[in-house]
Amino acid sequence: MLQRTVDVRQAAEYLSDGTVGFKSPKTAAGRRKVAIPSNIVADLAAHLAAHVADDRDALVFTGAKGGPLRPHVLAMHWRAATEAVGLVGFHFHDLRHTSNTWAAVTGASTRELMARMGHASPVAAIGYQHATADRDRVIADALAGLAAQPVGAEIVPIDGMSG
Repeated sequence: MLQRTVDVRQAAEYLSDGTVGFKSPKTAAGRRKVAIPSNIVADLAAHLAAHVADDRDALVFTGAKGGPLRPHVLAMHWRAATEAVGLVGFHFHDLRHTSNTWAAVTGASTRELMARMGHASPVAAIGYQHATADRDRVIADALAGLAAQPVGAEIVPIDGMSG
């Protein structure tokens, strides 16, 4: 049964001799459970049913021989897929930036972003966020609303600080 979560317990380690091992994530924050968006559950379930062994420790994505997916193979397929939809130069790792930016747009707190991404510090989480034109318009519209308030109306900062 699908739980709509992924348990991140290990990271692949590609060694210079060509072997692949698994190690703990860099920090304790890296070990985490991440919720999956509902709109991809059906596709994920179909992939699991067709390609993944019924084993809690099975790899979700594997190479042609069933072993860990090699970075160069992923890069080759990723490049073909992104170019096919016009995303030339969009790297696989860019998904982390996109995901964290979208999560921030939903209103997620820095602590929530850190937990989702497996970051141990706010600096790391913020490094994966980017400003968007859509959010800038929302901010501008909110500023227009504040400016439209009557002269003398009290505007109380939400963090309780005054300047």
